[in-house]
Amino acid sequence: MHKQPFLGPIKFLVKKLTKFNVIGGENIPEVGGVLITTNHRSRLDTPLLVAITERKDLVAIVAKKYQEKPFFKWVLERVGTMVWMDREKTDFGAIREALMHLRKGRIVGIAPEGTRSSEAGTLLEGKQGAALMAGQAGVPIVPVGIVGSREVYSHWEKLRRPPVTVRVGKPYTLPPMDRENRQEWLSQYTVEIMCQIAAQLPPELRGFYADHPRVKALLAEQEAE
Repeated sequence: MHKQPFLGPIKFLVKKLTKFNVIGGENIPEVGGVLITTNHRSRLDTPLLVAITERKDLVAIVAKKYQEKPFFKWVLERVGTMVWMDREKTDFGAIREALMHLRKGRIVGIAPEGTRSSEAGTLLEGKQGAALMAGQAGVPIVPVGIVGSREVYSHWEKLRRPPVTVRVGKPYTLPPMDRENRQEWLSQYTVEIMCQIAAQLPPELRGFYADHPRVKALLAEQEAE
């Protein structure tokens, strides 16, 4: 993996230009393949994720359409290694590339919603790519909830530092993929991945999964710790 000389400055800017708060950053394994799954509310989410870990082997899965935005593409490519994914179809080429990084022990970030959230900024129904990658690679998954990234620009327009909170949940693993019932397995564990993300978010941002019983169970587990 090529060196990323801009990681330090990007982390510095995130912490200087926002009121940046990370809860549970110690839950990210220091070494080895890890799949970070997060909600997606803003184009700034990827730079924000860089600032929650000291690891320098970040690989981000980003919608291919952003390659057409030169400045944003330039910034992203200095944040980490990019896997450009076509969100209009099941992009098996991008999935294979991401799996290669996971198997080499790198940290890969993906927003399973597949696109930025709705106008309300709440969690959308998840797509199956993250479950497929986790099932194939057998790596731990770390759920992340980002709050405040969508409101950053409006605060900057008023010359104020916006509050941004990133909550990092504990890593977990999925059981081996059931090859005979692959689609059922993917559907079940896509819901698990999304509920784990929802449990890191405040109630008003849980969206599609707000009333899911699995989210309620995860929240109860958090309270009991």
